[in-house]
Amino acid sequence: MRVGEMAPRMNDVLAAARELGVRVVHAPSSVVGYYEATPFRQRILAAPTVEPPVPINPWCNLEPDKEIKLPIDDSDGGCDDESPVESYTAWSKQHAAIKMMGEDVVSDDGREVFNYFRQQGVRNVAVMGVHANMCVLGRSFAIRQLTKLGFNVVLVRDLTDAMYDPRDAPFVSHASGTELVVEHIERYWCPSILGQDLTRLVAEGS
Repeated sequence: MRVGEMAPRMNDVLAAARELGVRVVHAPSSVVGYYEATPFRQRILAAPTVEPPVPINPWCNLEPDKEIKLPIDDSDGGCDDESPVESYTAWSKQHAAIKMMGEDVVSDDGREVFNYFRQQGVRNVAVMGVHANMCVLGRSFAIRQLTKLGFNVVLVRDLTDAMYDPRDAPFVSHASGTELVVEHIERYWCPSILGQDLTRLVAEGS
């Protein structure tokens, strides 16, 4: 439901960003197979292989030498159901409300994303989506790894959400829990921007 609330704003931002030449990578983790026959998938697979400057790990865990522990307790997976049931895979594709179009690509593999960025000459990466304390930080295509690869990375702070149960420490609202994770990312990994910052050009030197 929370992604559903963000999706219309994401679509508006991405539509404007595409018009400005921004490349859009969709990364629906673990369900990329759904898109295997689409041009979005085939386009990124066609990028030539490039050797990365540092290893690209399947998952980048919290790094005690660089950051303190996350400010929220997500040790239970962040589930906030009143009566949690056994975990199961609840999806087979990206949220249907998020539009994939034009020259967009789709991948959940850090090597593929790195190859594509090198092919396209990408140096600056804005990351949005879910979840700020999990995939947005830890996946092979996400903030920790992209930063180590030398990209200029920013988090789109109004278009992300944390997986957090307010019944767990630090016992704040869900929105406040997300804000705490955003602050953690800003302090230890990368700056943040607003979605609207991707919808307009800024004069050089501004």
